[in-house]
Amino acid sequence: MKARSLFVCLFILTAGWSRGAEPYAGTHRPVLHGRHWVAVTGKPAGAMAGARMFEKGGNAIDAACAMLAVVCTMHDDVGWGGETQALIYDPRTKQVIAINACGVAPTGATPDYFSQLGLKYPPGEGPLAAVTPGNPGGLMVMLAEFGTLSLRDVLEPAMQMADGYPIEAELVRKIENHAGKLRQWPYSAKVFFPHAGADREIPRAGEIWRQPDLLETLRKLVEAEAEALRAGKDRSAAIQAAYDRFYRGDLGAEFVRGSREQGGLHTLEDLANWKVKLEEPVTTHYKGIDVYKLNTWTQGPALLQALNLLEPIDLRSMGYNSARYVHTLYQVMNLAFADRDFYYGDPDFPPAEPIRGLLSKDYARERLRQLDWTRNDPDVRPGDPYPFEGRANPFLQLLTNWSNLKHSQPAADPPRSPAPGTGVAALRASELEEFDAAFRAGTTSIQAADQRGWVVSVTPSGGWLPACLAGRTGMGMSQRMQSFVLDAAENPFNVVTPGQRPRVTLTPTLALKEGKPFLCFSVQGGDTQDQNLLQFFLNIVEFGMTVTEACEAANLTSYQMRSSFGAHKCEPGRLTLNTEFPSWTRRELSRMGYRLEFHQKTSGPITAILIDQQHGTFWGGASNHGEDYGIAW
Repeated sequence: MKARSLFVCLFILTAGWSRGAEPYAGTHRPVLHGRHWVAVTGKPAGAMAGARMFEKGGNAIDAACAMLAVVCTMHDDVGWGGETQALIYDPRTKQVIAINACGVAPTGATPDYFSQLGLKYPPGEGPLAAVTPGNPGGLMVMLAEFGTLSLRDVLEPAMQMADGYPIEAELVRKIENHAGKLRQWPYSAKVFFPHAGADREIPRAGEIWRQPDLLETLRKLVEAEAEALRAGKDRSAAIQAAYDRFYRGDLGAEFVRGSREQGGLHTLEDLANWKVKLEEPVTTHYKGIDVYKLNTWTQGPALLQALNLLEPIDLRSMGYNSARYVHTLYQVMNLAFADRDFYYGDPDFPPAEPIRGLLSKDYARERLRQLDWTRNDPDVRPGDPYPFEGRANPFLQLLTNWSNLKHSQPAADPPRSPAPGTGVAALRASELEEFDAAFRAGTTSIQAADQRGWVVSVTPSGGWLPACLAGRTGMGMSQRMQSFVLDAAENPFNVVTPGQRPRVTLTPTLALKEGKPFLCFSVQGGDTQDQNLLQFFLNIVEFGMTVTEACEAANLTSYQMRSSFGAHKCEPGRLTLNTEFPSWTRRELSRMGYRLEFHQKTSGPITAILIDQQHGTFWGGASNHGEDYGIAW
């Protein structure tokens, strides 16, 4: 690293207090102020990797790719075999580009296949849970198309860490928690239990932990790039050579072999035919701000639908987090997420999603008429967006019997017997804990921006622990198959089909004001992601919070939408509030029919960058829990 990097002002997010504007409490972490660049992600080492790329002269895309490589290597609830979703603002064209690097269902993954295994949904763990790997391809395509540095430069920090780094306590806890499952898979056991036969087989926090197979895979990618450069290829073509070695060469062959050896369905053709897609994002306009999300292969458009519903409402007059404000957000989110649960899926596969109707302002006005302003409605259902794009709805018959309230009834599931010595209450508590863990399942997020105008928001995921490693690649396979359904009556747009992408929860966000970048933000948290991001956005736009205040603010959580994981259950009427909510708000919400519970931390770690258009500077932030960190200069 250049000597001048020693003088970089490292605004690392550590404990401390900064004064917040009333009526909001002071923040636990300071704002990251930067003039030249900001890098924020799920781990301090990840943020440092981004800073190193900026110090090499790279742009925000180079930094984001380096951060992605490091958090995958650190298993920050994401692994190399997972998937990447991103939004990029290109200052050259003044356009927002969507990066679709989500894997697809492999050959043989059909409803009949999983039904014959006695499953109601595809499994959530192991080789049969895995779509094709997306993170390697997503990183390389973003770098080749929009970055400036070499693949060697960008992978160098991750390679150093794969060669050995002091493992952090959080990952050690995850290995301990999932030890039984990790031991099922031989390649996982070899990596996560380096002291086989000893009294303590897993690493201790601070111990140098090595991943030699992963290091060799990354070295081979860099070798492919170097060989192409020696052959006279340009930078982009050289990175493409590394891409080809993974998806069409020896690395892909080992990934497939390792998957199939352990019971997976992947074929060489699945990897060779998979491609990263550069797409046009979907957008809506909210009170002078253009908000961009990925298409219906994610849950992202639900946030845009919610904004359309909220735009005519005077939220400020309700008061921040008042009972009426909470009720409005809860009901609006339920309307939007009911549409998500029925109409969202991979737009490259039939039937065609009615996205124009779903994002129509007229449709939002029609849906808003269904909102009960006095009580919670536990049976909010999908609307009919088809007339708002001039089509007839072909699925009206399916909608007749579609109900989250019926879907949530325990009788719909096979009965479970309580373990000896436990009762029904204990079994219910166990099931609820399992539901919550899946519903709020974390990943990581990446935000980067620079003075040249590049801005990027990434929400990668998949391959989290317990991860089944694919042979000697060192890469944990995705668990995204579980987001499919097997029955078209639940969602005709998201039925598992070979080659199709599942509708994922992962949802980066960009917002522009007067055609210029204003906000980039995302969050970890499974089905809670767009709930958290909606509240973050409103905290800034409607209530004037700073970016850090908005990241740390008290959130609410609805469980009325169907979980994208496990048994796809829902909990109509259940509402989690932050412990900061006052007693009078609690009483009013209880009177309105909500089942309340309270936690000190009520969102996943939100990471964000606000672009200060007046001063030409950056404001970065991350929530006050988790290990998300940032650096600005």
